[in-house]
Amino acid sequence: MSTTAPAIVPASEEAQREVVDLCAELIRFDTSNPTSDERACADWVVAQLAEAGIASELVESAPGRANVVARIPGADPSRGALLVHGHLDVVPADAAEWRVPPFSGEIRDGYLWGRGAIDMKDTVAVMLATARHFARTGTRPAREIVLAFLADEEAGGRFGAHWLVEHRPELFAGVTEAIGEGGGFSYALDDTRRLYPIENAQRGMAWMELTAAGRAGHGSSPNDENAVTDLAESLTRIGRHTFPVRLIEPVRALLAEAARLQGVDLDLDAEDLDAELAKLGHVADFMQVVLRNSANPTMFTAGYQTNVIPGRATARVDGRFLPGHEQELIDTIDALLLPSVSREWVNHDIAMETSFDGPLVDAMCAAVRAEDPDGHPVPYCNPGGTDAKAFTKLDIRCFGFKGLKLPHDLDYGRLFHGVDERVPLEGLRFGVRVMTRLWQDC
Repeated sequence: MSTTAPAIVPASEEAQREVVDLCAELIRFDTSNPTSDERACADWVVAQLAEAGIASELVESAPGRANVVARIPGADPSRGALLVHGHLDVVPADAAEWRVPPFSGEIRDGYLWGRGAIDMKDTVAVMLATARHFARTGTRPAREIVLAFLADEEAGGRFGAHWLVEHRPELFAGVTEAIGEGGGFSYALDDTRRLYPIENAQRGMAWMELTAAGRAGHGSSPNDENAVTDLAESLTRIGRHTFPVRLIEPVRALLAEAARLQGVDLDLDAEDLDAELAKLGHVADFMQVVLRNSANPTMFTAGYQTNVIPGRATARVDGRFLPGHEQELIDTIDALLLPSVSREWVNHDIAMETSFDGPLVDAMCAAVRAEDPDGHPVPYCNPGGTDAKAFTKLDIRCFGFKGLKLPHDLDYGRLFHGVDERVPLEGLRFGVRVMTRLWQDC
């Protein structure tokens, strides 16, 4: 006896229309982190779900720091639930630098503009539009869907995902897999074909504060224990250091698939790997950030008067490490510091990696191919970090997948935390179509 999977119910025209309005309204909530909070936006999310008949719970981890969690029953209650998560907070924006007011949600030239348009109120809007479509049409996802709209991702999630995992883990009971930001966007391979990197790994976070202890003195006098000099020298060593290439499996797999699609004979075990990667053209540029560990000085504080040598100077460094290479980063930083400089963690979080296989991976790939026949899903390592790091503590297998098709001439990566952030309207509609397929086939 054979069984046939239910036919996929495509996203409605209504859902594809309203996702633009939902995203615009989300952008109009200034949820800058820091300086604002998520409560008003979270209340609005609760109302949008309730209007479609979806019950949710709003959870504040601190006054104003609001999270929303909802569940949509699945067709097969015996299967583990799928967590679909997105964050409501955004990084701040200086309106003087933008062509449009950053919290206006303005539509111009086929794009929706505003802070959060791609990080990540676009995906939150897709989540809402898809959930509302399922509720209105009575469509059942293949398994239970847990929706989480989270606070504080941009500052590490201590009022959002990490707080919920620590204080309200029951909200995620039964969840076995998750999708969030960090992958599922298109990247132009050539004039007609696109890669869709699906995140199955993330670099770890090693933000550190460096402190140089020296001898205070008059600015006119010689001083061979100058804290500013010692810290500056240490920072220069770190900033100019190039870590060795470490090809983890998701990176190797993406490069190999790009080479196959381009008809390039690529030896990823060659001694001169840079020369080999150059054969891939702009794809190699796209992947440079996940070929190795990195550490970049970002902040420096010292002194209070020009003619006073301070006895102490501090700086911040943004360190990132590939899965399996955390100790290498730590040992390297320690070796580059002068003896007078110490370090302590500001934010230290894990790297993560999971295999690129299983029914969920198959469903993500199938959803992309169904909506973009020229799209080629590939594994991917996210150079940054997301709320997924928190959910791995609950033994949830995490991926990054948003389903966003982009124009070939849009420099997507530069828009993250950048000026004139914007998302194509058709990209939002594409996301609803992809997510509607995925939920029914996951």
